[in-house]
Amino acid sequence: MLRSPLVLVTGAVLLWFVFAFLVFPNLVMLREIFFPDGSFSTRAFAKLWSSDRARASLRNSFLLAAVLSVTVNVVGVFIVLATRYFALRGARLLWLGYATTLVYGGVVAVSGYTFVYGEHGFATRLLLDIFPGMDPAWFSGGPAVAVVMTLTGTSHHLLFLTSALARVDHQTVEAAQQLGASSWRILRQVVLPVLKPTLFAVTVLTFLGGLTAFAAPQVLGGRDFQTITPMILTFAGIPSSRDLAATLAVVLGVATLILLTVLNRMQAGGTYFSVSKVPSALRRQRITNPVANAVVHVLAYALFAVYLIPPLLIVVFSFTNASTIASGRITPGSFTLANYRQVLTDAASSWPFVVSIGYAAVTASVVIVLMLFVARVLQKYVNPVTVAVEYLLHIPWMLPSTLTALGLVITYSVPRAMVGDTVLTGTLALLAIAYIAAKIPITLRMLKATYAGIPDNLEEAATLLGASGPHTFRRVLLPLVLPTAAAVSALNFNSLLDDYDTSVFLAHPLYEPLGIAIQNATRSEGTSDNTALTLVYAVLLMAVSGLAMWFVYGRRAASRRTARRDRPSTAHPTSAADADAASLTRPTPTASH
Repeated sequence: MLRSPLVLVTGAVLLWFVFAFLVFPNLVMLREIFFPDGSFSTRAFAKLWSSDRARASLRNSFLLAAVLSVTVNVVGVFIVLATRYFALRGARLLWLGYATTLVYGGVVAVSGYTFVYGEHGFATRLLLDIFPGMDPAWFSGGPAVAVVMTLTGTSHHLLFLTSALARVDHQTVEAAQQLGASSWRILRQVVLPVLKPTLFAVTVLTFLGGLTAFAAPQVLGGRDFQTITPMILTFAGIPSSRDLAATLAVVLGVATLILLTVLNRMQAGGTYFSVSKVPSALRRQRITNPVANAVVHVLAYALFAVYLIPPLLIVVFSFTNASTIASGRITPGSFTLANYRQVLTDAASSWPFVVSIGYAAVTASVVIVLMLFVARVLQKYVNPVTVAVEYLLHIPWMLPSTLTALGLVITYSVPRAMVGDTVLTGTLALLAIAYIAAKIPITLRMLKATYAGIPDNLEEAATLLGASGPHTFRRVLLPLVLPTAAAVSALNFNSLLDDYDTSVFLAHPLYEPLGIAIQNATRSEGTSDNTALTLVYAVLLMAVSGLAMWFVYGRRAASRRTARRDRPSTAHPTSAADADAASLTRPTPTASH
């Protein structure tokens, strides 16, 4: 198989892509910083340290990352326990409210919270009627950024931690109860240790998200809370300060690598699995203390309201006219379809949406087709070459998207032989390349883990029956990994629909994706016309993302429920909600290890 023409061609293309768009741009960045005039110099770092704005952005970014590592984990663990571990009333309804972050995040979520709590927001107008002397810009600065990113950052917990919780053995919990352990002690010493690997992984994602935060600090941070990534964009737009932008991006990359190394060492050596030989499905635990039960219910439903209010108001006000959006007062005559008619029929209004769907569809398709083959080769043939290639393919995961985007801009702003002596900066292709590079690591990780879970005897049996390597791959292996491939494609597609961090650096002026359009509308002083377009964009994005998630997960959950009804019940039946969670998150836990 390794000598087949398809493998050789794919390998050559892959190595060219890795060098041209993952390795070489970073080398150019380092040359810009350390060899600006052809000789070694640390002038860029001295210039960075002498800039008050740059130092403040560094301090704010690390402070935000540290705060989010605590707040997101606290809220995320609580909502998972409230919906999947404790026996709370309306747990499924609570889960649906918390799960809005799965189809509503990024710049869309920031625009939603700005619409509700911003200077011209719905809640702010109501508060001004009650407290006329209050500051309209009360929801801004570091606290506002931390609140928004905390609430929108728990989607990883819903996906990864829910699946990890399903691996907790109920017999171990019962044994601890019979030994007289309290509910708190069982949670702390039995349940949470099993979740530690996932918590480590989620903490890494959370810290990196805070360190590279873009949309929330740019919209809500104001002048008093600027972070690294918006500052990189500012410096990158000034030719004389481009070395400062590159230096800040390198600082982000170094911090990311140090963080990954430290957390991997902290995670190594632990035992995080159930010791029962006959594992049984975890059943919901009742909170016997009435006061604790009431407090947990109040907190759970208060968070439910906080999660649900922004997307709910976005949907409602997207069907209202401009005067209603400006005043915040709904009457029977306020509702209209004019906003949707404009977006769906006006070419200029619908263009950003079309561009985003096109980029997302192309990226998801190219990445999954390429990685279905590459992941199998890397999983089956382990040698120094494949190991090195795998590490190189994880470069976008180890470095912030800002660093990758800036490296591509600087590198391909001049003709390069490896791309046919063409200039790629400012073209449609460069943003697509950056999207593809960004989605390779997670796709490779998930597919490789899925291939590793397929028994070797299936391939051996096909070989004994005379099937060739390509035939075995197509008829035996591919059907087994297609569910995971569909799941990761849906996640990739959804995450790119409202991308802003990479798009703002690389987008063609005439082909700006939806994330830029929403961000521009959100920052345009809250005018009703721009707000109306933003609301419609947000609703359409939520609808498309929801359909993509249902197409992959919902139909599988329905088929599993049908199969469960058709087979005899087991000794420890799983509740319908637990089955839904397992089917929703089944493809994703491998990405957290």
